[in-house]
Amino acid sequence: MSSHRLLRLALTAWAFAFAAQSHACEFCRQAYVTAMETAPKASALNPSARVVEYKLTIAEQTMSPAGKPAQVLTINGTSPGPTLRFREGDVARLTVTNGLADDTTSLHWHGLLVPNLEDGVPVVTTPIIAPGRSRTFEFLIRQHGTYWYHSHTGHQEQRGVYGAIVIEPKAPALAADHDQVLVLSDWTDEHPSEVQRSLLRGSDWYSFRKGTAQSLFGAYQAGKLGEYLDREKALVPPMDLSDVAYDAFLMNGQRRFKLPGKPGETVRVRLINAGAASYFYLDAADGPLKVVAADGQDVVPFEQKRLLIGPAETYDLLLKVPEGASSELRATAQDGSGSVSAWLGESSALQHATPPPVPERYGMNAYLTSILDQLDPEPGAQESARPLSPYAKLRAASPHPVATAHRELTLKLTGDMIRYEWSFDGLDPHEAEAIKVKEGETLRLRLVNNTMMHHPIHFHGHFFRLVDPADKDPATSPLKHTVDVPPMSVRTIEFTANEGQGDWLIHCHLLYHHITGMVRTIRVTAADGAEPPHPAATHAMPTTYAWGQASFTTAAATGYATIQSGRDNLNLRWEEGMRHDDGHERELSYSRYLSTRLSLVAGYRFDTMDGGRDGPFAGASARLPYFIDLGLTHQSGGETRGTLMKSLQLTDRLSLDLGYRYGRLTGAATSADLRYLLTKQLSLTGGYSSDFGAGIGLLTRF
Repeated sequence: MSSHRLLRLALTAWAFAFAAQSHACEFCRQAYVTAMETAPKASALNPSARVVEYKLTIAEQTMSPAGKPAQVLTINGTSPGPTLRFREGDVARLTVTNGLADDTTSLHWHGLLVPNLEDGVPVVTTPIIAPGRSRTFEFLIRQHGTYWYHSHTGHQEQRGVYGAIVIEPKAPALAADHDQVLVLSDWTDEHPSEVQRSLLRGSDWYSFRKGTAQSLFGAYQAGKLGEYLDREKALVPPMDLSDVAYDAFLMNGQRRFKLPGKPGETVRVRLINAGAASYFYLDAADGPLKVVAADGQDVVPFEQKRLLIGPAETYDLLLKVPEGASSELRATAQDGSGSVSAWLGESSALQHATPPPVPERYGMNAYLTSILDQLDPEPGAQESARPLSPYAKLRAASPHPVATAHRELTLKLTGDMIRYEWSFDGLDPHEAEAIKVKEGETLRLRLVNNTMMHHPIHFHGHFFRLVDPADKDPATSPLKHTVDVPPMSVRTIEFTANEGQGDWLIHCHLLYHHITGMVRTIRVTAADGAEPPHPAATHAMPTTYAWGQASFTTAAATGYATIQSGRDNLNLRWEEGMRHDDGHERELSYSRYLSTRLSLVAGYRFDTMDGGRDGPFAGASARLPYFIDLGLTHQSGGETRGTLMKSLQLTDRLSLDLGYRYGRLTGAATSADLRYLLTKQLSLTGGYSSDFGAGIGLLTRF
């Protein structure tokens, strides 16, 4: 038998074995889930508990969140969905129906202590809810406070699938005349999958729309040119406090909200940040905010002049209805791109809140210094005008147990703004093994943020303790389910795996970061290390996107198209002269990114240019200081080629692309192209190429 035939047989056998193993694993998972689904539910296990039922239907309809008609995903016809109200000790019975025509759905009960099967992460913990189907969730309410729920399927949270949960304690602790939920959110008229695609392609369009784009001329005008060039040399992308340019910021789905109450009365405001990608600063016109709970947990009341709330966090505030002018409670997006307000009081006269100062576009060093100062403040330091989350002021209202022993683990928050890939430890979720913790074991996680963005990290099914080595009373350190990790900083959290065996997610709650890979599974095993009879599942999200651009000038037609999936890219590139004797060069290639700075490439080149030839090629590309891209390839027939490319952002709209290529057979070639941004899809372009000459025309992005 020939070696080729043996190889084919071996590959075929391996493929069958792999398919059989995958099928067996899925069979084990289905059997495991079926067994859990048929086990007694909370109402049977707690027969004396009051059962509170809600029926929730997820559907699509036309609404106008930002003032023009758009397709919104709703729950029972509204977005946010209905507020779910319970009392501690109730059994919640929630029937979720998928009214979507062509998409699965899910609901996660954010911050609630629930059995693993009821956590609502499709495939990882809970079966998916197919179109036209329903699933009933049932669990005992074991806590009180302010929480929320949202879809864990694709971009559905951004499209409107979220709502509030309010749980009253068995014995009310704080009296208020009114109890009001305020759900903050961000809305884009673009379909979120198009937003994701734009971010993956490295587009600066959203920064341009918000007025936060950086350029050489802008840095010069701001007196920050040296800092700008130092950042480029260090391969640090421009800092941005939000990736997306939103069309509206909302409170309870509205652009302006009226709080209840008569002068002198007290309103308990249950504040929930359901934004997909937005941090908010909260300011009150008539004085500091009185905070009484964080992430549903009662805290020793304290005052905060300006409150930063990250995505997925909740805070409870006590506000006094003013006697005079109506008072503004203002939520301002952290990047300064917009705000939304609620008004408290009955007067037609208005007292406006003072918004935070606009962030410096080129103030990266100043911002990082501010973060460090706030993380390690000097005694008596005043509150910053742009403060971090008020974790240093949070003290649990009641002491809680503190583990006497723990295991430590570091989890690095990593990302590449150019390819828009986000991860833990630089690993794709499919590459990373689950973090295994034995039931009853305490794990201390050091969250090290090596990126230039804030990341709100959420852990499912558990509360964790914020660890401060200098804390003199760890028993009253705050308990949370979500923690903001500022740029270039460290937060330490600690939890005990006492909420049941199974797979629990830990992930960044910036939706567009989560989808690209900043997610990991924590697998709680039996105390003896025994695991469920199936591998830990990966949270499946839409990760394959395609885009490209084409330039048509009087000299040439050039462009590229890309399909990206995780670390892999399939690329098509073309250059075609407009004169009949110019020739062309076309490439079809595959790239594998080994790191943010290095990739391997292989493909086939069709080349009729001077000295060019057809044939396969392979090589590598590297990102050099100042964001210069270096490519080295070798083609069959002896063509060894090196390329250098650099894009300069001259002004907000004007950029200059420079290129140099040298081939052993094709010689040297240079190019310089100016591009003037018109819209997200179109730019004017003009320049010179030594291959095709000078030309002007249009560039389109698709």
